Amino acid sequence: MKYRFNDKRDWFFQERFGLFVHWGIYAVEGWHEQLQWRQSIPKAEYVKLKDRFNPTLFNPDEWLDLCEEAGITYLCITAKHHDGFCMWDTKATDYNIMNTPYRQDVLKMLSDACHRRGFRIGFYYSCPDWHQPNSLNFGRHHSLPQPNPGDQPDLLKYIDFVQQQVTELCTNYGTISEFFWDIPQEMNFPQLNETIRRLQPECLINDRGYGPGDYSTPERHIPEGGSFTKPTEACDSVGRCSWGYRRNEDYYLPVAIMRKMDAILSRGGNYLLNVGPKPDGAIPAEAAAILRSIGKWYKTVREAYTAEPFAFEQPVWNATFTRAADGTLYVHFPSGLLATGFELPLDTPPKSVTLLNNGQILQANVELMPSHALQNKQDLHITGIAPEKLLDTVPIIKISW
Repeated sequence: MKYRFNDKRDWFFQERFGLFVHWGIYAVEGWHEQLQWRQSIPKAEYVKLKDRFNPTLFNPDEWLDLCEEAGITYLCITAKHHDGFCMWDTKATDYNIMNTPYRQDVLKMLSDACHRRGFRIGFYYSCPDWHQPNSLNFGRHHSLPQPNPGDQPDLLKYIDFVQQQVTELCTNYGTISEFFWDIPQEMNFPQLNETIRRLQPECLINDRGYGPGDYSTPERHIPEGGSFTKPTEACDSVGRCSWGYRRNEDYYLPVAIMRKMDAILSRGGNYLLNVGPKPDGAIPAEAAAILRSIGKWYKTVREAYTAEPFAFEQPVWNATFTRAADGTLYVHFPSGLLATGFELPLDTPPKSVTLLNNGQILQANVELMPSHALQNKQDLHITGIAPEKLLDTVPIIKISW
């Protein structure tokens, strides 16, 4: 990766796999995190969900135990989503976690556990707000079609509200490593990002807020092209339908997530994988099982992502590559292996060839292959693979000289 900040934000290029957490009072209904907007529920009715939100099974150490199993080293949790409900003890509004039956600051509980156990913590903050009376709800992107009864839309007053909350989040929760704005507002209020940078010098700021950020955030897709040209953190969820908890969720196969994850990591990006905890605070069993399955794979191949993106002059079959400073080459097969062997345009015999997924030593010979016989050009031919045993994973092969 050619880009660096050359300051404390460079943690981002070492800790590549994070957990995204969408959690709020919308979990009570178990339908979608944008329940209020998508079902046109009046504010006066929607706010009653806070009286039923009592996550007595929330245990931040259990969340972090799961992160350790998955190889995850940092978390980003929704401090405030579009519905405006705040998951911390904010003084800017009484629409917060302290006015639920639970009456505990879950951001404080989670951030304390993260700092104690060596995880980084970041906060998501929605620019639209469907509750705060000064916010603008006139049908813009992810805004209500019109203000709530009694609202007094006022952009500058709303920005003052946001400034107060940003200051709280960057002051009361120790070191914050990431600030994830959501829904670009196409307006510039530089004082907001300046506050974050002043109070949290290690904190990266994404590109969805009120001014330029440090990194881009492709969502649920893999951008075109080769290696990334700027810091990038792709985000996706274990479920197809919702980011928040959904009772009848369509969960992705772990291998489908591995393939997207490999495509991002091998290009130099970070991967932020989301789960939606249940209203009681527990992570759904299906989501936890997916994280554990991904972790078994990721821990065996993680060294391939400490290397830099690499490409041969001509595309090679269905493979992508990363290469370490010492020349070690990692061959990634995000779509899986379709045969028992393959060749690469290399003519130097390697010291060893290893299938990282299981430690198997593979055969490798420099020889004349039919594909390049007319050019009288030899290739590195790698054989002895059992592709049928790798259908539920992303194979990665390490070649050392």
